[in-house]
Amino acid sequence: MVMPTAQVILPPMLRERTNQQARLDVEGTTIRDIIENMEHQFPGLRFHLCYETGELRSYVNIFIDQANIRYLQGLDTPVTAGVRIRVIPSVAGG
Repeated sequence: MVMPTAQVILPPMLRERTNQQARLDVEGTTIRDIIENMEHQFPGLRFHLCYETGELRSYVNIFIDQANIRYLQGLDTPVTAGVRIRVIPSVAGG
């Protein structure tokens, strides 16, 4: 079975974990698979995206095209071939 490949676009703060790569081509059928496969490529990256429980950190937003996965199926949101996934940290201010 051929796995869909998605393009993951990372924020500057995570690029130090990916040898300064801003975009990664990653296989997976769900966002959870994508994160797992990024972890295999770049050990330690998952820690910056997910809690030890496996759930997405509250300050991390992941978008498929224009949709935040929190309003879809969370980490179990399906991924189709060629989709763009953006990892965007929350911005707090005051």
